[in-house]
Amino acid sequence: MIKQVFACVVAGSVVGGLGACTSLRVTSDVNQPLASTVKCQSFDWAGSFHGSSDSLRSTIANPVNEARLRAAIQSNLSTVGVRPATENPDCLVGYGIGARNVVDAYPYGGYGGWGWGGGLGWRHGWYGGGLGWDYPYPYTYQEGVIGVDVYDGKSKQALWHASVNQNLVNATGDKADKKIKDAVAAIFAKYPR
Repeated sequence: MIKQVFACVVAGSVVGGLGACTSLRVTSDVNQPLASTVKCQSFDWAGSFHGSSDSLRSTIANPVNEARLRAAIQSNLSTVGVRPATENPDCLVGYGIGARNVVDAYPYGGYGGWGWGGGLGWRHGWYGGGLGWDYPYPYTYQEGVIGVDVYDGKSKQALWHASVNQNLVNATGDKADKKIKDAVAAIFAKYPR
């Protein structure tokens, strides 16, 4: 069963002590029959998912971001009582960072503003019958994703998968670290207990 959840993660404080909140779309899937028989109390790394495209190379192939992701996953695993083990782990953990280009179309058919009308003088108002923009063509944007998979250490079968839309293209340093920590925290809010 796949659950799509909008997890609200505190993104930091701004002037005046107010918190900023970012919605991260988390998708989670559990292998219920297997999950009812396997208790993850220890884990080892299954490794990262790799691809050969330029956009994946610029995100997943960043070894610093990959280390940040492993650290965030390990921290979140420890909060649910799962410790690292290199021999006979109960579970194996895989992870990945990626990006892809998405083609979409604008959902609205009009725009607001000033312009010349059909008569003399300036006219103002809404043109095209709606709010938004009037683009008769699709647009492309980059969608980022961070994923975590947990496998049974004995059978190597998948127990749990979760991913979150989080773009790390060109993110480095503190910005990348924060995005990764927020994404992993949102993912582990869906960890089966």
